[in-house]
Amino acid sequence: MTDRFKPAVQILKDFGHDSAKLIPILQKVQDAYRYLPEDIMRFIANELEISPAKVFGVATFFAHFAITPKGKHIIKVCNGTACHVKGSSFVINTVKDKLKLKDGQDTTEDMMFTLECVSCLGACGLAPVMVVDDVVHGQITPAKAVELIDQVIKAEAEHGN
Repeated sequence: MTDRFKPAVQILKDFGHDSAKLIPILQKVQDAYRYLPEDIMRFIANELEISPAKVFGVATFFAHFAITPKGKHIIKVCNGTACHVKGSSFVINTVKDKLKLKDGQDTTEDMMFTLECVSCLGACGLAPVMVVDDVVHGQITPAKAVELIDQVIKAEAEHGN
């Protein structure tokens, strides 16, 4: 078995190979791999003695799960009603431009950033809202969004990551 499967093996062990715990298993796997790789989902199905279709079905049903690779840094911009009214679409377009994302692309080619446009972040009073690596930033403007991305880029350069 390759090193690639070691996190999945440990997660399955931690959950006692219990197929009833498929969702929390997939959550931990996604935390470990930053998405749900197809080969890992097939491995999980085999180990839990359930069909790959069931694993893929769960992974594609819940919006929380990603079956494509995500960048190292996740940027979420709310485009719910309150945020949209206060200009979140301008923030989204500015972030796309800053990250050089083409139509239909949500992750930068260097796998550094993923942009997710979400329906609600539950912080309507701070609209428009942007979350960078689980840190909430309210009353975001396009300029503030660029500044936050530049801070991440600078920190990456300083730490040599």
